[in-house]
Amino acid sequence: MRMIRQGGSRELEIRRSRFVCTLARVADEAEAAAFIAAHRRAHRDATHNCTAYVVGEHGEITKSSDDGEPAGTAGVPMLEVLVRRGLTGTAAVVTRYFGGVKLGAGGLVRAYAQAVAGAVDAVGVVELRPVVTVTVGVGHELAGRFLGDLHAAGHQPADVRYGTAVEADVAVPAADLAEFEAWAAAATAGRASLRRGAPGHIEVPVT
Repeated sequence: MRMIRQGGSRELEIRRSRFVCTLARVADEAEAAAFIAAHRRAHRDATHNCTAYVVGEHGEITKSSDDGEPAGTAGVPMLEVLVRRGLTGTAAVVTRYFGGVKLGAGGLVRAYAQAVAGAVDAVGVVELRPVVTVTVGVGHELAGRFLGDLHAAGHQPADVRYGTAVEADVAVPAADLAEFEAWAAAATAGRASLRRGAPGHIEVPVT
């Protein structure tokens, strides 16, 4: 799955109406609802504050609102952009300030979709890749060479601790765990201790 890289806003003007899309990263429905409620309070002078969000590990929870626009012309096209981009953990509010010219149902659908798509493009997207943090422990006599080998092999330790031994935390793609552990064992002639931590994700920018 993917998420927006960061929150942010982008404005689009169509036939004198202003469409301001504001995006936020949210962990769950409660965070999405709180973000939307706060945004509506801050922009209560707007003609409409239409919303959509996608949350859940696989983007399985979705919700949208037209906030007074004709049914299906705002929230649904906003949500479709988020779903089509494969996003999760993302909430969108498009604040509309009416400019006096009616756009029609088709025009509204395009405007709200374009507002969200433009904002997503502006803030950027990251891909969530599953990883497991492997803690590799080696003696001080091996540490310098092993840390150099880690860097040379493209493994950037998230943390290195010096105590009775030297421990390095390395985020390893879940699919590459066995290969990494075999490599670490070979690089230290079997003198490394390996300990798997909890699974998680890393964020890789999508270009």
